[in-house]
Amino acid sequence: MSTIKLPENPEANPRVKAVFDDIRATRKSDFINNFWLYIAFDPALLEETWYGVKAVMATPSALDPLTKELLYIAVSITNSCRYCVHSHTAAARARGMTDEIYADLLRVVSTAGRTNQILNGIQIPVDEKFEADT
Repeated sequence: MSTIKLPENPEANPRVKAVFDDIRATRKSDFINNFWLYIAFDPALLEETWYGVKAVMATPSALDPLTKELLYIAVSITNSCRYCVHSHTAAARARGMTDEIYADLLRVVSTAGRTNQILNGIQIPVDEKFEADT
């Protein structure tokens, strides 16, 4: 259950409407998902969040769109964000993620989580070679 109420007619606010129109244009879809609808209770939060997400996820960069979605899924799993796992898994599938790719992703995420926990527990010193290479 949400900690805030879903805003009624959020597009009555011109700032919200402008962001929603940009979301529609960027995604080439009329669908505005719950994340954006709910955070429209605060137009400044909506603007700040959307333009930050758009700059990273929808702007061409060294990472291709599928890789960005896979990374978003991995971080969302780690942060236990059920909503983001679902929404970015759908986005990754739309960008070509197959069941085989998803299985590989889950293996990497679970392996990294396990080895991270071991390393955090033992506090093994970082090899000098790794420090020098960064």
